[in-house]
Amino acid sequence: MKISAVIVAHNEEKKISDCLCSLDFADEIVVVLDKCTDLTKQIVLGFTDKIIEGSWNIEGARRNVALNAATCEWILEIDADERISPELRDEILAKIKSKPCGFSAPIANYIGKRWVKYGWLRILGVLERNTLSYRGLKHYDEDKEIHPTYSFNGEIRKLENPIMHLVDDNITDLLNRFNRYTTWRAKDIKVSKSFWSLVFGFKIRFLKSFVGKKGYKEGLLGVLLAVLCGLYPIVAELKSHENR
Repeated sequence: MKISAVIVAHNEEKKISDCLCSLDFADEIVVVLDKCTDLTKQIVLGFTDKIIEGSWNIEGARRNVALNAATCEWILEIDADERISPELRDEILAKIKSKPCGFSAPIANYIGKRWVKYGWLRILGVLERNTLSYRGLKHYDEDKEIHPTYSFNGEIRKLENPIMHLVDDNITDLLNRFNRYTTWRAKDIKVSKSFWSLVFGFKIRFLKSFVGKKGYKEGLLGVLLAVLCGLYPIVAELKSHENR
């Protein structure tokens, strides 16, 4: 069994080299470059010539391009700011001997050098993702700018070793990402939520992050994550009104 590693990247010259180095076990590397204007392409060419360049506004669409370009039996999806450890590499190579299915991997999210284990909601950081799948079983829905849903025709099992995700360089980077995500989310909003649903939603999301996801264990950073999770739909709604 062979494995294709696929990456979708936009201006990732600072991070993509280390990502590609961690994929030295893959039989094929496919990189989809979305509106890149930096040196990402030149760096990628040092690892693979299977590059697809284009411009996509819908995340699911560009991820489907990557999946369809892969030619090996198994497909490993990874982002430029993620790394595959030797332990996870060995586990993946053992798992691809399985019958056709999918595998989800835990995600270790880092802000700077700090592994932030608690407080994440999916809008800001996932803790598990279906990242390894047999070719042809997975297809992304093409209806959202970010956080697309997908359909999977088969069983999804679990990997034990985590993917290292360098999600943010620092707190400023976290806040900038929150700003980008809410801007993209605003474009997907079709029907406005009521004032009180947004207010109560803030409380629910804050508690889910701070208490349910144990964000309190991260101290002040956990408070910030909970506040951002609570504010996410409110800020996106306000930006949506600005766009109308």
